[in-house]
Amino acid sequence: MLRILKYNFRILNNSNLRCLTEDGIIRDMKYVKRDIETCLAQALEMFPAVVLTGPRRAGKTYMLRKALPRASYVQLEDVDVLQSVRADPRGFLDSLKLPVIIDEIQQTPELFNYIRSRIDAEPDKKGLWILTGSQESLLMRGVGESMAGRAGILRLMPFSHRESKNVSPFSGGYPEALAAGKNAALWYSSYVQTYLERDVRSIVAVKNLATFHRFLKILATRHGQMLNKTDIASPLGVSVPTLTEWLNVLEMSGLILRVAPYYRNAGKRLVKTPKIYFTDSGLACYLLGIRSQQELESSPFSGAVFEGFVISEILKAQQSEGHEGEVYYFRDEQGLEVDIVLSPRESEIVFAECKKSVTVTPDMSASMRRLSASFGREGSKTSMYLIHNPPKTGRVAPTVGEGVCAVSPSEFIETVYSRRIG
Repeated sequence: MLRILKYNFRILNNSNLRCLTEDGIIRDMKYVKRDIETCLAQALEMFPAVVLTGPRRAGKTYMLRKALPRASYVQLEDVDVLQSVRADPRGFLDSLKLPVIIDEIQQTPELFNYIRSRIDAEPDKKGLWILTGSQESLLMRGVGESMAGRAGILRLMPFSHRESKNVSPFSGGYPEALAAGKNAALWYSSYVQTYLERDVRSIVAVKNLATFHRFLKILATRHGQMLNKTDIASPLGVSVPTLTEWLNVLEMSGLILRVAPYYRNAGKRLVKTPKIYFTDSGLACYLLGIRSQQELESSPFSGAVFEGFVISEILKAQQSEGHEGEVYYFRDEQGLEVDIVLSPRESEIVFAECKKSVTVTPDMSASMRRLSASFGREGSKTSMYLIHNPPKTGRVAPTVGEGVCAVSPSEFIETVYSRRIG
């Protein structure tokens, strides 16, 4: 069943995205316009090349094919194409009709130098080279060495709630997982299996894939916690350097993110260990064995899943506008902690606490108010938000304590990142 499913979830004919629906029938998915498309259009007018990164199956190719229907397309994971590129890179590029989408270009980093030469020969021609990759560090190494100043860099993550109202802490945002409905666990199973078989082995020499699979599940239980490598490595029987390498693999593939602690005064006694999150809350739920919304609500991980979902939504909003994702948390050695710290505009600091409950009370924002007062005394302009699950009917009182706004994740995004796209 898993092997059948793996081949059912794919892009067919380079245009139609199909999926296995709840009734067992393969159907075309309706295209959903992505927030990043406005930024993509601007980048194509500014740069000779645009590089689009992001996790596998986030919808990079599908979006580009829809947004740029006149562009030709080539997939470098095709064995025949790969052999052609390596045998005669100049001849391969000569055969392409511009503009062109070159998918998974990190497979052939030698192409970057040849593309750079063609860009430098005609620097005024913009938007001719659209390059994608799902192994970010390998891709960006080639971009940094050969394409500096010649390429706009964008990152596409799975759907945000703003793009699709079906996105939730339980479902996550992968387009095909959302379309699969009750079959989402099967999709995630195939996704993890494919990821282990292809990406992990292509990046790092993992001797035992079963151990790496256990690592993923153990890491999911640390979702939203400060990273303790020894604590994770010990039950797996691997060294800390090996674990560090595995974490780097997940990070370069866009499956996890590290949220750094916020500190601007080196003299303060602050915790400086990052927190770890899975980028997609649906994948986190799958690895945790959570198979329904009801199971999530009663799970001891529900608070961490909700917090990770909010952080992912913030990053999606930032990256859809072409910005590098920047989210922090705060914790000092006395235990004062705030879930989210942002600086969306100069001289402004936003504090946010995430609470999975629908009912919110002033005491939930006590730590945030203490920290905001401290920063206020130092001259910063601060704002505070208590982010919670919205009620099914009506709405929560907009304020819960002095200066604290109670908002849903969507309301928070629209308030802090007010420029609506598309």
